[in-house]
Amino acid sequence: MIDEIKLRSILEPLTSPLKEPEKKSGEATKSFGEVLKDAVASVNEVQQDAQKSVQELMTGENKNLHETMIALQKADISFKLMMQIRNRLLEAYREISRMQA
Repeated sequence: MIDEIKLRSILEPLTSPLKEPEKKSGEATKSFGEVLKDAVASVNEVQQDAQKSVQELMTGENKNLHETMIALQKADISFKLMMQIRNRLLEAYREISRMQA
């Protein structure tokens, strides 16, 4: 089941892009593309967990409607956040493109 800590780990890289990455010895820093790829993978994982929860509810394996609804809401919120970030990135890209012309 998806818990709050997992959701925070998904949203943190998306909501704090200006934060300096912590450099640990022996650990390579991630590029922006890698951070974005990890965030999309995390959102996909939340979506799959929600879908699995719905399937378990429908088949009778899990009869907890409350947990299923929470999983669906988490998946919905994380997807909406990802779409808003995508829209902002595209908007910033277009604005930068107009500045160069």
